[in-house]
Amino acid sequence: MPIAIGYFPVALTFGLLAKTTGLSILEATAMSIFVYAGASQYISLTLISKGVDPLVIVLNTLIVNIRHFLMSAALNEKMVHAPKWMKGLFAFWVTDETFSVLATRKEERLPMAFGFGVNLAAYSSWVVFTAVGHLIGANLPMFLQAAMSVALYAMFIGLLVPSMRGNRKVLMLALIAASLNCMFYWTEWLSTGWAIIVSALASAILVEIIYNGWRTKKQFV
Repeated sequence: MPIAIGYFPVALTFGLLAKTTGLSILEATAMSIFVYAGASQYISLTLISKGVDPLVIVLNTLIVNIRHFLMSAALNEKMVHAPKWMKGLFAFWVTDETFSVLATRKEERLPMAFGFGVNLAAYSSWVVFTAVGHLIGANLPMFLQAAMSVALYAMFIGLLVPSMRGNRKVLMLALIAASLNCMFYWTEWLSTGWAIIVSALASAILVEIIYNGWRTKKQFV
């Protein structure tokens, strides 16, 4: 339930922003139903508004959410045995927050019913409040709807800053990715969608090279 409550303002804001981007309530709700990836959905709104190629949006979503392969694989060892179709459905509903709840349980094996309960509470909140946000947005003045775009940046800052605190690697990742993206933006070498993808991948590769170099140097020392 705390996860469901926590999703309320973020999903509500997504619904509002989807409305200002030009998505219908059916399209916005369908995105939350079938994509169900908070940060990627926010990024997609920006890319959709700029007319980015749909293939780039799909590829960007894959890269941003590739960590879910690891999270669902880890939970596969945590949950009791179940049919493959059930495991696939369960894996689709896993998010960072539900993974944290399930992975930190002290029990060696968790009932699948418990896992579905945690996931469904979060999923239902996200989908329902996306639709509610879109409906509320339809009744707001246009200037207020436009102002809601600030929430997009606030969400990303809220996700990024806690991760950077006390973690030099995350800080370095963020700074390099931001610098590369600014370079691509001002030079217009890449479109918005490709600039995000290339900046994220290049930053990850550069930071790993730097950290591996440090580890190697320490071993020789």
